[in-house]
Amino acid sequence: MKATGIVRRIDDLGRVVIPKELRRTLGIRDGGGDQPGDGLEIFVDGDRIILRKYQPGCVITGSQDDLIEFHGKQYSRAAIRELARKVGV
Repeated sequence: MKATGIVRRIDDLGRVVIPKELRRTLGIRDGGGDQPGDGLEIFVDGDRIILRKYQPGCVITGSQDDLIEFHGKQYSRAAIRELARKVGV
């Protein structure tokens, strides 16, 4: 893990500001106008809180490989092929 030397306080609503330079470096877009910002996944590892840019995966398998968007959801080609086999297509 790489230290950044940045310390931020939590406000009275439980919010923490992630500095713009760090967001830019990691490719995390903030919301603006009618565009929503990127989502962050939150993990706990012992006494650590880990934030990671959310990368949606296949709604069936969770895989993030070879995805196709259909009606606003992500599906992997492998899951589509398996479903096609099951229904006899």
